[in-house]
This record gives sequence, structure tokens and C-alpha cells, in this order.
Amino acid sequence: MAKFFSSSTEASQSIVEYFGNHIVLGAPLGVGKPNHLLNALYEIAKNNSSLKLSILTALTLEKPKGNSLLEKNFYAPMVDRVFKNYPDLDYELDRTHNKIPLNIDVMEFYFPAGKFTKNNYAQRNYISSNYTHVARDLMSRGCNLLVQQVACKLINGKKLYSLSCNADVTPDLIQAFKKNRSSGIKNLLVMQVNSDLPFMEGDCVYEESDFDFIIDSPQEYYAIFSPPKMAVGDAEYMIGLYGSLLVKDGGELQIGIGALGDSVAYQLQFRHEKNSEYLRFCDELHVMERFGQEISKFGSTAIFEKGLFSATEMFVDAFMHLYKAKILKRKVYDDLHIQRLINEEKITELVTPQTLEFLIKRGVVTGQINLKEFRYLQKWGIFSNEVSFESGYLLLNDGTRILADLDSLESRKLIFEKCLGTRLKNAAILHGGFFVGPRNFYDFLHSLDDEERSLFQMKPVSRINQLYGHEELDRLHRTDARFINTCLMMTLLGSAVSDALASGHTVSGIGGQYNFVAQAHALPDGHSVLNVRAVRGSGESLRSNIVWNYAHQSIPRHLRDIVVTEYGIADLRGKTDREIIMALLNIADSRFQRDLLDEAIRHGKIEADYQIPSIHQNNLPHVYQQVIKKWKGLGFFPRFPFGTDLTEDEIEIGAALKRLKVKSSLGGLAKLKWLLSVFFKSSQNPRLEKLLERMNLTHVSSMKEKFYAKLLSSEL
Repeated sequence: MAKFFSSSTEASQSIVEYFGNHIVLGAPLGVGKPNHLLNALYEIAKNNSSLKLSILTALTLEKPKGNSLLEKNFYAPMVDRVFKNYPDLDYELDRTHNKIPLNIDVMEFYFPAGKFTKNNYAQRNYISSNYTHVARDLMSRGCNLLVQQVACKLINGKKLYSLSCNADVTPDLIQAFKKNRSSGIKNLLVMQVNSDLPFMEGDCVYEESDFDFIIDSPQEYYAIFSPPKMAVGDAEYMIGLYGSLLVKDGGELQIGIGALGDSVAYQLQFRHEKNSEYLRFCDELHVMERFGQEISKFGSTAIFEKGLFSATEMFVDAFMHLYKAKILKRKVYDDLHIQRLINEEKITELVTPQTLEFLIKRGVVTGQINLKEFRYLQKWGIFSNEVSFESGYLLLNDGTRILADLDSLESRKLIFEKCLGTRLKNAAILHGGFFVGPRNFYDFLHSLDDEERSLFQMKPVSRINQLYGHEELDRLHRTDARFINTCLMMTLLGSAVSDALASGHTVSGIGGQYNFVAQAHALPDGHSVLNVRAVRGSGESLRSNIVWNYAHQSIPRHLRDIVVTEYGIADLRGKTDREIIMALLNIADSRFQRDLLDEAIRHGKIEADYQIPSIHQNNLPHVYQQVIKKWKGLGFFPRFPFGTDLTEDEIEIGAALKRLKVKSSLGGLAKLKWLLSVFFKSSQNPRLEKLLERMNLTHVSSMKEKFYAKLLSSEL
């Protein structure tokens, strides 16, 4: 049985005593890290240079703090309100300031996007791994300590532990640890209970005997990390629209975090709940005229009668909203026979005599039902829970005994009348690897009753991100799969840039993107949809995100599939280089189309007299912005479609700070003109005093504070 500890300090001392001077620690990505335990171990290693500590993890989350005075004043009150008592990780604070001791290594396979592009330590210690290879790669580095936060629940009088937010890699690591143990290799599985974690089901529930150390200290429970929602802009809404048009009813959906994931979910709700308005919006943008062929081939504009199933490495709060909108509702079953019958429309989730008869015909159940077959039928809800089995008989609560013989007409009649359940059980509408999201998402998961919660099953990424080992069943689950992810740039020949720059600096990490692209090609009706904003920057710094070529590629061009920008859909699968160029030019920003076309002509990839179709020559922001502005006036397309933890004042100030950041990057004369305009501008905004008070800039004394107050006042 596991050894229990009442504090992280006590447990960390026992861990160090067990291993001596060499620990290779694996911790889950995101919110599953036991921060108090990690801080205690890190503190011991900082004070003991003879102890070699390697930390292997990803997506270490830190409360926002800001760099400038304006950013610090903006974040401080918001962080206290939103993040509550979340404790930052000491190794992350030291890494950010390049203070990691020499005896400690911090290695990650995924960064918060853009955080460490200028941090040499983090860049040197980045591990590039497909998500499905992470467990393997951690074990190859000698990982001997696995730590994680868990949820705890008393079920039928027994304490059980759920990996909750991180079933992604840990189940595979637990198996690897146990295998190493049988070979005499020392390791420890250490879990820390946190009551703020929702208890989730699926392949993530364990008994205490599965772990070595369990820390349960109510004093160390804390609010799990809950990043506020990102605003969704007009370009994101357009990308979400085209993505929503590629999703088929009855299909499978995977989306990621952030504004683009939110925009897809919002547009799917728009399509389902207000379909006539959705179609009218599409008409005003000439969507079918421009991309009707692609939409007819891959997607639909209809409402979701069958609904969607999701197998997604990241269970984001957007799926909560799709569930509430009755879009995420297609149930799947982890049984090959039942799922095949459902796909063939031989049976439904409603249990009838035909349900049992089809299982008999398929040889799943024999005429003489034995104990194993009875348990199978009861597990999936075909037999009622009110029935038990004893010595070849089915026993009812009223004492009735029925011979478990389906070959007997009399017994069969009684079994059909008295023993069947009403609906199939143990269905799932979502398989998720890990989750992180806003506070209301965690509250939603906590509030689910047992039956609803069981619909959201946490699974390892070895199950979700690939088909190997469970291919036949997953092919039945993932019909018409759409894997919708984001990239930074697309080359004009169809390769994607998602995780790093030409310089070699890692922006985030490959994560599971390659896994899903490869999976899309392995499924006969599956497709990878890569979203990319057509442009980045503004003014003199405006750049196209569709480029001729780039020094780094995340997804090679031979795995090209569907690409979406705010200007439309490009179907690239199976196309020639010339056809790929044509399709991508059609969804590029028109301010860059000529240069891109000239480059393709110069390299002989397209004929010199090629003309972009006139219908695609007006790809400019103001065209779609005019339409969206009208619909915003009707109550559609809010900045935060699924709400936000920010106050109205913070939303207004945050937008102003973003604009200031853009303007501060201006060069030379343009920057001088802007600064001069700031100091000759006077504002009469009646809200200004309140907003400055929120930023602690109403009573300023230093020149620095006066400068920032004037800067912000001008922008507001």
C-alpha cells in the first residue's frame, strides 16, 4: 500500500533519502503539477549541490506579472482575483531570470507560446517530441520519479484516485515504471491530492496501491491555474466560420485552445442554434459562391441531428459549450461489437430485444449465457442492474428465477420481458488527454453528476493521438474526423510552420499536431484542417503568413491537407504544386498575392500569364469587417463569446495596452510623431479617471509614472 504524508516537505525528504544524489523527475504538463512538492524538491536541490535533479515536463504555467509599469499595474489586482492562492513554481521563476543552479536541469517538450524565444537556457533544454513519444523519451532519459496532482473520491466505500486533468502521459509512464521495477530499477510514483481538481473517469482512475507515496494535506490544496479567455477578433471569427463549414454531422472533432478554437466552437453553435441567420451570414460573404465545392465535399451547413463525438488531446472549455448546445452528443462505446452495430445502424442506444439478438447473431453471446457473458451484457446496459446471475439462472429482485438459456423460447421470452435494460451504458461523447481552462470550466466539471461526468472520459494520448493498438475501434469512433489546429505560417507549396522560427528558436512545441495530421491521412474520411491568419502585424510591419518558403517546417508538404485563413478554404490533398499554389493564393491577403504569384512564376511552378480568379482578388480585411460589423449590431460575434474573468474596465484597458505595444514597436520618425501626438493630446473621456485609478495612476509623482499615465490616457 502507498505511504501517506501530511506535507510536501516531509515527502520530499523521504524522496531524496530514497534516491540519494540523482533524481530524474517527470511531471505532467499544464495544471497537473504538484507545485508544493516540486518547490520542496527544488529547494532541497538548490541547497545541496551534490544532488543532481533533472525536471522533465512541459507547459509550466506562471501567473502573469508583466514587464513594464503599465503591465505590472494591470496584472496585479487581476491575478489576485483570478488565480487566488495558486503557487508559482520556483524553478520557473528562476528559469525566467536565468538563475537555475548548475546541479539542476529543467527540460520541456512544450512551452507557453512565445514565452521563451529569447531565453537561452530554455531554448538549449527544449526536447522536440511528438506527444505520443513523450513517455518513451522520458524513460530513455532515466526518469525515476513521477509526480502528479490527483483528485480523490470515496466510491462504494473505497478511496479511489483520478489523474483528472492529466491522463495524457501518466498511464503509460506508470506501466513503464512497473516494468522497470520488475527488472530491479528503483523508481517512485508520488501523487498529491488537491480537492480543487475534478474527479474524472476513463483510463485515469487508480487505487492507492498503485502508488508509492500519497500526499494529502488540506493546507496545500490550491486553486488550479485558470487562464482568462482570449478575445476573439474579426479575422478569428472568419477562420472559425470556414472551419465550422468543414464539420459534418455525425462526425468527430478535435480543436485546440485560444481564440481560434473558441471561434470554431462559436460558429458551430451559430450554425446549429440559428441556422437561418448562419446561412444568411454566409450568403452576405459569398461563401458558397467562393468555396461551395470544398464545403459540399468536406462539410455541411446543416444543424447537428446526430451530433459530434470528440477525441481531443486537449479538453478545452469550448467543448463544454458545445455540450450545452447539444452539438457534442454522439455517443461511442469502447466495445468493438456494439460500436460496429451502431455504425451499421443495426442498433441504437435504446436497448431492445433486437440488441441482444444481433449480439447472438454476431457470436458475441451464446445461447447458454455464462457468467462472463452476463457481466458483459450488464456492463453495457443490455441487462438491467436489477438482475443477477447464479448457477446458470438470472435472478430478479422479486425472487423470480429465469434459466439463462436463449435457445429456450420460454426463457427467451421472459428474458426479453424482464431482464433487459433501457439504454446502453458506459458511453462517451469525449475522450480527452488533458485539460486546462477558465474557472467556470472547472466548476462545470465539478458540478456534473456521476452519469454526466462519465460521458467525458480521460484517456492517454497513446489512445487519442494515434490509431496504433486500437485501430479497428477508433476507426469506428472517428468517422468524418476533423482535426482543427493552428499554425504560424504556410508555404506556398503546402508545408506548415507551427512550432519554431527559421532561427531555430522554439516558439511552443510540436505537441500533438503531427500526430493528428498523420491520423487524418490514415482515416479514409478524416481531414486535418490547419488554421492560419493570413497576415500578422500592421502598418510597416504587416507581413503575409503565406510565404514562398521557410527555413523551418513542422508539417512537411507531403502531408498537406486543408488550410483555412480568414479568406477561405484551400484543399491541398493530392494536388500538384501548381494546384496548391493556386488554392493558397485564393486565400492569401490580396496585398501580398502579386508578390507570391511572381515568386512562383520565377521558380517555374506556375505559368507566367496565370491570373488569380477575380472573385479572390479582393481579399482585404475591410470586406469581411463590414459584414461582421453589421452582425455585431444584431448581437452576434462578441469579443468574448464564452465570457471572461476580466472586468469591463480590464477589457478596455487591456485593449489599450495591446495597441500601445504595437505602436511602441514603430521605428524612427513614425515613433517620434506618435509620441509627440501623445503629449499634445488632451482627453475629456469621463471614464478616464476611473480607468487610471484601476491602473494606480491617479496620483503620480515620479516622471516615469507621469509618462505612463499620459501614454495610457492618450490611448484610452
